[in-house]
Amino acid sequence: MQARALHYVFKIGNRQASYDFFINTLKMKVLRHEEFEDGCKATCNGPYDGKWSKTMVGYGPESNHFVIELTYNYGIGSYKLGNDYNGILIESDELFENLRGQHPLFNDAVLLQDPDGHSFYVLPGKRQPDPVSKAAVNVKNLNDSVLFWRDLCGMSVLETSDKHALLTFGDDQCKLELRTLENGLDRGTGFGRIAFACPTKRLSELEAKLKEANPNYIQTPLVSLDTPGKATVHVVILRDPNDHEICFVGEEAFVELSQVDPKADELLREQIQKDDSEDWYKQMKRSKPTAE
Repeated sequence: MQARALHYVFKIGNRQASYDFFINTLKMKVLRHEEFEDGCKATCNGPYDGKWSKTMVGYGPESNHFVIELTYNYGIGSYKLGNDYNGILIESDELFENLRGQHPLFNDAVLLQDPDGHSFYVLPGKRQPDPVSKAAVNVKNLNDSVLFWRDLCGMSVLETSDKHALLTFGDDQCKLELRTLENGLDRGTGFGRIAFACPTKRLSELEAKLKEANPNYIQTPLVSLDTPGKATVHVVILRDPNDHEICFVGEEAFVELSQVDPKADELLREQIQKDDSEDWYKQMKRSKPTAE
């Protein structure tokens, strides 16, 4: 299947803390920022129906980089992390040298965690054009997971063992790694979502194929999503055998939607400044709610 790896979605509880980590520590850039008054029809912001925002950060345009989507639900300060997410691998000589000595090493990689507890591994290397080389998730049954991604979604298997499998939609893309858990899988309330783009005309075919294999693989049937002032995209949300959420979006409209906004960084910082929820909770001597 012709498809392209796009991004991984994290729910965050504090936009300023996340900004400091992704922009100041990992040296990513703010690519675009969008504010929404109501919850997403495709549950892009999780099972919430209130005001939220979406911020895309990465090392370059979404057209040829795997980026991070930071989802912020106003009024929620933290989430319960499960063990579904494993880590994202970044290959960069410069970043590795900057961080080495400041953070612990794990198998020769610098290990960092964002303010919400998501792991990132930085290795030396010169991967071009995008230093983000791999997104890894944990699975209950490796064989079932490989069958899902290879036979139903159309990914190619690059390597496999009894503990992991590495898959891709293309040599120059961020790869997907599946790692076997020793114990049970828990997605918590902070579960993420991985996204891919494919030709819009293929979305209905993909949905039908997955539905025939197992109706439970369809989380949100094909739907159109509006972004204020930007393109309307078509998406189908899947659920793999481990309940990992997967978004497939129509490539043509997504290319228009995902154009880098030169004012995105300014817009995000402006919205952070306007959001006084942290101060309000402090004044009330209360903690900002944790998603249960």
